[in-house]
Amino acid sequence: MKYTNPIIPGFYPDPSICRVGNDYYMVNSSFEYFPGVPIFHSNNLIEWDQIGHGITRSTQIELMKGEPNRTGIYAPTIRYNNGVFYIITTNVAYGKNIVKNHGNFIISTTNPYGEWSDPIWLDCPGIDPSLFFDEDGKVYYCGSHGNIYMYEIDINTGNKKQEQQVIWNGTGGSCPEGPHIYKRNGWYFLMISEGGTEYCHMITVARSKNIYGPYESYEKNPVLSNRSLPTEIKATGHSDIVEDQNGNWWAVCLGIRPLGYPFRHNLGRETMLIPMYWNDKDWPVIGNNGIVELEVETEYLPLDKNNNWIEKEKNHCFIDRFENETLNMCWNFIYEKLPDTFNIKNDANGLTIMGNKTPLSEADSLAWIGHRQQHHCCKVRTELHFNREKDMEEAGLTIYMNHQHHYEVALTQLDGLKCLIVRRQIGSLWKIENVINYESDLIFLEIEANKENYIFKFSKDGVEYNEIGQGETAYLTTEVGGAFTGNYFGLYTTGNGKNCTNGAIFKNFEYYGYL
Repeated sequence: MKYTNPIIPGFYPDPSICRVGNDYYMVNSSFEYFPGVPIFHSNNLIEWDQIGHGITRSTQIELMKGEPNRTGIYAPTIRYNNGVFYIITTNVAYGKNIVKNHGNFIISTTNPYGEWSDPIWLDCPGIDPSLFFDEDGKVYYCGSHGNIYMYEIDINTGNKKQEQQVIWNGTGGSCPEGPHIYKRNGWYFLMISEGGTEYCHMITVARSKNIYGPYESYEKNPVLSNRSLPTEIKATGHSDIVEDQNGNWWAVCLGIRPLGYPFRHNLGRETMLIPMYWNDKDWPVIGNNGIVELEVETEYLPLDKNNNWIEKEKNHCFIDRFENETLNMCWNFIYEKLPDTFNIKNDANGLTIMGNKTPLSEADSLAWIGHRQQHHCCKVRTELHFNREKDMEEAGLTIYMNHQHHYEVALTQLDGLKCLIVRRQIGSLWKIENVINYESDLIFLEIEANKENYIFKFSKDGVEYNEIGQGETAYLTTEVGGAFTGNYFGLYTTGNGKNCTNGAIFKNFEYYGYL
């Protein structure tokens, strides 16, 4: 049997996994995007369906504005114990006037398909927290803050039951972080990331008979890394492991699929799956000497109920006609969902977005919804209806990395002229690349992506599309101007300094991805 990495493509970094019976649950980081902490379910470790989010209410947390791709929800861990699911994570905030709703916290539920609790905020430093439930009923918090530390925690209140202790500094790589503790055959295993979440990323492991250590480092560390190798997947790390119902072990980790050389990546950090086993000295062996491969052959995948393996589809299609009262789970907002911005009805009108004052070039709450770019080669389309009455009113389709790096094709009005534009912003460089007269309020927009360019097209009838401009993929990559997230295709409306007179109506959104 063969499967292909990533198992969850696009911006889904820092995976954490747990199993309950024959069901697997996984969570990922979400940074400044809302709802936060996407939650996935699978029965076979390959086919994953999103079932919800851990952060769905603005009363749970406040996402800070102003720092592109660096604030918000970092590295959640999901665990299950005695009928309760727990997610522990960090709301990272930078800047001034930070007084609440940031730092490490725990949310919980008995139903991962439903709503999660309000946060229990924790008095501890650093990022990448994890929980470990020991056999004797004790619960431990493990986190990173320049080193790896731990303490016993009251899981119901979040209070410390003892002072935190440093338990390991790693093997000498930069940024020891992302710790997880496991227990097997009387050993406590501590697995961490080192080297930073870039091209020197790696997983190292240590073990001890006592949960507080001292921890013995494995002589063959790192146990997982694609550093300095000619592999299609790079920057692998931040791993979590799980035992399946057949006694086989698996690791999930993040990785990237860079474009060309020098390496640049635009899809963000993605979720990978690797087989693992324990050697005769009771140390973990992950993959082929720690290498994460694009194509993986294995005999041990859990099969479907008919004991068959269903090959993963080569292409991906997502079509949303906005016919439901709530948005599909794949959509995100930036920082928060703005009140009175969206009008979704179960009728023929589609999605109405009322434009606020904020332009795409500001790190603030936008009248915008985004769908992750999950394939290097893909195409998105939308049917837009927009009655422009004032100069600078604008609605369209954007490929968006952050407020300083984005391209868009949009209807607007400039100096009284109703027109269609293609605009690009790359850092402080900003330019309208093309302007054509376009009086109609109806237009069909398209962005086609390949590994070299984003190609912008429009149509008057939804059948024949004409190219209006292009933008290089290389400038919308982490290495050029990003940090920890990937690119989104966004539907948006803005008054560029003033509220829009009318809302823009998006009849549909079509995404076609090609592997």
